Amino acid sequence: MSTPALAAGQLPQTVLPVLYDITVRPDAKAMTFAGEETVDVDVRQSTTAIVLNAAELTITAATFDGKPVPFALDKEAQTLTLTLPQAASVGRHKVGFAWTGTINRSANGLFAIDYTNADGTPDRMLATQFEAPDARRFAPMWDEPAFKAKFRLTATAPKGQRAISNMPAASITPQADGAQLYRFDETPVMSSYLLYFGSGDLDRKTVNANGVEIGVVSRKGVVDQGDYSLASASRLLAYYNDYFGTPYPLPKMDMIAGPGSSQFFGAMENWGAIFYFENELLFDPKVMTESNRQRIHTVVAHEMAHQWFGDLVTPRWWDDLWLNEGFASWMEGKASNDLNPSWKAAAASIAGERESAMGIDATAATHPIIRKVETVDQIGEAFDSITYLKGQAVIGMLESTLGADTFRKGIRAYMAKYKYQNTVTEQLWEELSKASGTNVATIAHDFTLQGGVPLITMQGSRCEGGQTVAMLGQGRFGLDAASKAAQTWHVPIRVATIGGGETSAIVTGAAATPVSVGGCGTLVLNRGKGSYTRVMYDDAGHAAIVRDYARLSLEDRLGTLGDDYALAAGGYQDLGRWFDLMARVSPEADPLEWETVAGELSRLDGLYEGTPLEKPLRAKVAAILSPVLARIGFEAKPDEGALVSNLRETLIGRLGASGDAMVAARARGYVAALAKNPDAIPAAIRQPILATYAARATLAEWDRLYELAKAERNPVVKNRYVSLLGFAEDEAAARRALSVLKNDTFTPPQRAALLRSIAGAHPDMAFDWAVANKALVDSFLEESNRATFIVGLGAGSNDPAMPGKIESWAAANLPEGSRGGAKRSISQIAVRKAVAERLKPAVQGWLAR
Repeated sequence: MSTPALAAGQLPQTVLPVLYDITVRPDAKAMTFAGEETVDVDVRQSTTAIVLNAAELTITAATFDGKPVPFALDKEAQTLTLTLPQAASVGRHKVGFAWTGTINRSANGLFAIDYTNADGTPDRMLATQFEAPDARRFAPMWDEPAFKAKFRLTATAPKGQRAISNMPAASITPQADGAQLYRFDETPVMSSYLLYFGSGDLDRKTVNANGVEIGVVSRKGVVDQGDYSLASASRLLAYYNDYFGTPYPLPKMDMIAGPGSSQFFGAMENWGAIFYFENELLFDPKVMTESNRQRIHTVVAHEMAHQWFGDLVTPRWWDDLWLNEGFASWMEGKASNDLNPSWKAAAASIAGERESAMGIDATAATHPIIRKVETVDQIGEAFDSITYLKGQAVIGMLESTLGADTFRKGIRAYMAKYKYQNTVTEQLWEELSKASGTNVATIAHDFTLQGGVPLITMQGSRCEGGQTVAMLGQGRFGLDAASKAAQTWHVPIRVATIGGGETSAIVTGAAATPVSVGGCGTLVLNRGKGSYTRVMYDDAGHAAIVRDYARLSLEDRLGTLGDDYALAAGGYQDLGRWFDLMARVSPEADPLEWETVAGELSRLDGLYEGTPLEKPLRAKVAAILSPVLARIGFEAKPDEGALVSNLRETLIGRLGASGDAMVAARARGYVAALAKNPDAIPAAIRQPILATYAARATLAEWDRLYELAKAERNPVVKNRYVSLLGFAEDEAAARRALSVLKNDTFTPPQRAALLRSIAGAHPDMAFDWAVANKALVDSFLEESNRATFIVGLGAGSNDPAMPGKIESWAAANLPEGSRGGAKRSISQIAVRKAVAERLKPAVQGWLAR
């Protein structure tokens, strides 16, 4: 169980760190480390007690101004208290510590990543992961974001190995025992969670861009796979320097590739030393798809955006985490769209990130973007789709409302004013308000301080003197009863007529508001889908949208498909409207339209797994999607667009999951060919082919996959194989996969990934096994993920008993303030059941046709 109560025990502000001088000596073989530090502190108020954070460290000495002082560790509160013989005077002093610690096998504090080299020899890389409350596992620290300080890090690395930190090495000195002593340059002031240290048998490759040395650091032999990331980072650095108006302030920016995995994160924005798991940074053209390449760009763009939003300007406390994650998510999309226009990232986010955010925001499990965080577990829970994806959508809405240039002016002012400082959200609203001359908080508060999704409804329209006058009402969109309570927002919205004019309005209150727009054609609500809201037309308005579907912009086609499906799921309109709209998507439509349709069909299919509707519904889905796959072909064509390649992946994966005989046969053939040729599966379709094989695997085929997983030396491919072992729909194969978790064939992160994968097809089996083997499961989970992992395994269950089982387990094992994950899982089960019942008559009618 994770430790409780942080907020009540946030550190006192009487003593502030100014400069840490830390020395660590890791022993990777023994999985231990030793450290000493001297911290220059500023005593703001005379005190006899100095309180800071420490967790899982054995403190062997503590000093104040060079003299030993007694100390006490509180393991539950993760605090270390020095008791001084007399009150410290106001001003500068020094505190010192010596300690030993453990190198973890999962990504908390200082951790190890074990992997196999190409020649079959085992190897071990060390890295750190400190966000959010884990720097205290590396050294005693004031481990809260508001306590910014400078850091000087000194560390040893074995002979021939390389060590990496936030700043360049000022010196590397050979030691008598053959080790190397790395002394790194002093950092700027920054929060403790951004400190980084790593070491291992590593390669480094660099380029210089805008006076900054950008590097890729990797295990031996694969550093050239970082060329795409280096090129992307060079372009992004110039883009961000211009956008933020404040140049990147460090002399170097390393991107470190770790050949492992985590249940909690894929990359971490340590200032000047960004850590990525290898699949998020290195592109191997033999085994990775086009969507993997695009993913690498967006992850690099996300983490680089953090070098400003998060690192240079940091939230004061985790309540405002969205200032980090919402903005980095928005910037990754904006930068990717501007630098790679053929990807149509802005349009893709409407059908992707926007829908994902609204999916959870429209349930009882939602919460405001800005939320009260009081415990360690709640910090971990804050890293969710509301923080990231709704945050991203709300920022995009504000940019759309204020105008791109005005919005950027406000962001530049914010960066310039608060660099190297901590902020709260209101300070951002102030700068945007100054730049725009409007009170941004009027809109922003409604979307950040309350949960939920607005619903704008068209309540009739008429043509008057060459203009369309529409009556727009407002309510709350919800997928369950708790989310349909009366609620209003200040909703900025664009309204247009096809071929006519466009106007902007802010819909407030529940009463219908008249909005006039030039032209008397088909009315389009929320044009461009820039506002975070669902929209629903009256009958005549929707009929016009269906008729003129092809004349809508791509953004409006994708957004309307999403709205229509969601409105039916919520019971606001009949699913027939979505069927009518989907029928207008032509075989030659933009690949993103078919991506959207395939995703929505997949969700519909998933509602009826294990019911009499499953087989006919899968046949219907295959009849719709198979001709699209036939048109674009099973294998990649030279010079085809990235979006076509992505669509092929989606279609093969979707049809494979549905049991399509042709796709299943192709998958078995490709996997059989791996015995003679490890590159037998074309990279462009490797992932959906393997997923299809794994899902349909017999026991014998599962055994074949297991042997591939054990023999694989490429850590990225091995991690993928391990996850695939959990895909099998066959129950006997799933039980065999569970049995693997009880031995050490795979690393702790791989075992966690396998268990989560098993839950995809067998949620009840996975949950029950995890409950029965809780101590074992906890041993391969990261601390920050323990409150949400086991309860999340049951979220896909259709067993009426599962909500009660989750609730009972959470009550027995989690503090009350740490049960947000359980609440989400129970809500997901309830919503899925309600939606399935709600849509069943329409689905039956559609199948009958």
